[in-house]
Amino acid sequence: MASTITDSQKPFSLDPYHVSEEFGFILPAPLAELPPYYQPWMDIAQHVTELIYSHMLRSHILKMPLLNTQFLESHRELRLAHLALSVMTMGYVWQEGEDDTVKMLPRNLAIPYCEVSQRLGLPPILTHADAVLANWRKRDPQGLFDMENLELLVTLPGGDNSIPLVINGVQCGDAETVTRALEEFSQAMQGMTDALKLMHDVSYVVPVYVKPEVFYGIMRIYLSGWKDNSSMPAGLVYEGVQAEPMEYSGGSAAQSSLLHCFDELLGVKHEAKSGAFLTRMRNYMPPSHKRLIQDISLQPSLRGFVQQQACEPLTAAFQLCVTKLLALRSYHINVVSRFITVPAARARQLRNQGNISQEETVSRAPTALEETGTGGSGIMSFLKTVRDRTRDVSI
Repeated sequence: MASTITDSQKPFSLDPYHVSEEFGFILPAPLAELPPYYQPWMDIAQHVTELIYSHMLRSHILKMPLLNTQFLESHRELRLAHLALSVMTMGYVWQEGEDDTVKMLPRNLAIPYCEVSQRLGLPPILTHADAVLANWRKRDPQGLFDMENLELLVTLPGGDNSIPLVINGVQCGDAETVTRALEEFSQAMQGMTDALKLMHDVSYVVPVYVKPEVFYGIMRIYLSGWKDNSSMPAGLVYEGVQAEPMEYSGGSAAQSSLLHCFDELLGVKHEAKSGAFLTRMRNYMPPSHKRLIQDISLQPSLRGFVQQQACEPLTAAFQLCVTKLLALRSYHINVVSRFITVPAARARQLRNQGNISQEETVSRAPTALEETGTGGSGIMSFLKTVRDRTRDVSI
């Protein structure tokens, strides 16, 4: 009788996790429009920025009909609905800044938002999966997938497939396959760092890229949540869903599924406080992406395999991956310093001098976020700890 193949013996594949060979965790070909029944949502979501600036968003949302979510059928429809409801929610809460927040999200927004969130397995707040992974389209549909040809579906003010090769190679004891895959892996991380540098290079002045003072003074508050935020210490009531306030963290790079996969694959072990925060951020990811990270963590140790093989090219390839991830995290710290730490110091200086001017963009920034990330972490100490723990896996 032929023997059956158990799940643990099957080749590791990204297919069950809704991860694309071409786009990775990014939602391929996201929709730009919902069925006509949901046009009231899209009419507001596509004009959130203008409505915030005119101080009219809240009044428009209060007049919005309560729509039934049962007509949303496909995954892409649900993702676009979640994105639209998310930007409306962030705008509704933060329209007047940190000194005039709301305690309750109206039922015509809260009820469908929570229903869509439940169907997707996402929380009812703007996440990395919304703002980054599902919020894009090509300007030229036949053009390249690059920064010059991409635009956002909706805006707020201010506006890799090597993993299976590594895991399968370790399972089979194939050092040569793992070496090749790790070399591809390190190139991917270098590409991410290069892309960050391109977007944030001072000399690369392109209007669609955000200036530090605009990000800090205008955009950042709309990425903030109502957990670990002194502006909204009690959280937010979702009317018609439950009477007690709910607390959710804002969007954060810590919600990036890809970085969590890097950590699990290379064996990065974070210290207790940072690790607990990162683990909590997995609740803000699509469930299939969260499951991928968990399943990678259950595979045989890549670092242990490299040490056991004692193969110089394999060790060099592994170390190169660690070096590239370390460089990525070091550059992330540099970006945070430029986009948050330096503007925060300037905002404090202006306040201390009594020189609060609307002409100084940083003056508009919320004071509650000066020392924390939008996800609620103590941002610099957290990032440096994560970087240092990455260095610890070097061989």
